[in-house]
Amino acid sequence: MADQRWRGIPRRVVLTQSVDISQQNLHQASALGTSSYSSGFQYTLDNPLLSYEQRRFYEENGYLVIPKLVKDDILDECRKHFIDLCEGKFDKGLMTLMKDVSLAKTNAKGEFLYNKVQDFVWDDVFSTYIVLPELLDYVECFTGPHITAVHTMLINKPPDSGKMTSTHPLHQDLHYFPFRPADRIVASWTAMEEVTEQNGCLFVLPGTHKGTLQKHDYPNWEGGVNKAYHGVLGHDNFPKVMLPMNKGDTVFFHPLLIHGSGPNVTKGFRKAISCHYASSNCYFIDVMGTSQENIAKEVEGIAKQKGFNIDFQEIWRNKSRLVRGPERSFQQSKL
Repeated sequence: MADQRWRGIPRRVVLTQSVDISQQNLHQASALGTSSYSSGFQYTLDNPLLSYEQRRFYEENGYLVIPKLVKDDILDECRKHFIDLCEGKFDKGLMTLMKDVSLAKTNAKGEFLYNKVQDFVWDDVFSTYIVLPELLDYVECFTGPHITAVHTMLINKPPDSGKMTSTHPLHQDLHYFPFRPADRIVASWTAMEEVTEQNGCLFVLPGTHKGTLQKHDYPNWEGGVNKAYHGVLGHDNFPKVMLPMNKGDTVFFHPLLIHGSGPNVTKGFRKAISCHYASSNCYFIDVMGTSQENIAKEVEGIAKQKGFNIDFQEIWRNKSRLVRGPERSFQQSKL
């Protein structure tokens, strides 16, 4: 039953595995001008901001939480801007507002109806988060000094309708990205208010960033699944770590880390703002014939409905914005 999905999830489990440094990764590191492979680090770069213990934790687990990184005034302004957007007080332009599948045909309005806005890299208010210097200083520890913001979201988890559609299935973010290498991509996810197990905090499967990209598809849930909420199968019994966070806390995580979130069973909301960043030296790959072909066709179909007849790679170029370092664009496929 849907309401049984998240019972029995442990609060804290840490998995450890040895770091596999392949010849391909060494080649990619050299091409990107990084030196951490020689010092025993694969997923973080030499940078005095992170302590040795923080780097080792990210290397072993694939995520790292930095408390109170983003100030309240920035989050409060973004929160108000989101509510104004949901209420139609200004034109959304090229931003995408998404409705919760169980609420789309109800009388829900405003922030009670919309569970996400994405693609806001050029919005004057929301973009104050993605260009925040103290945030980019941490991002640089994973991507290097040339940083492109590649995907932006403000996730508004409304009170669940009872169909558990506010649940986000286990997934890997790399499933959505046609660029590599994965080790030079990182997500930042910041709590805009207190995030708890009751209102649907993130949970992660530590150590899974050392694996490979797995096949994703829509889970067969009785209450339905929100648009583009693809998931991986076969990990429901894998030990999970819950990530309750305070307002302003930020978690950075690897795009291969398997993660998800539970339902919001409270009467309030659970808002978070997020951005994925990549080294500006990353390169595009052709995903046709791979496990990512299904999401590529779905995204291209959505773009076509909006009047844009462009391919998966071009969609991601248009969603991206240089935020640190000299002007440069993703390179063409090297694979």
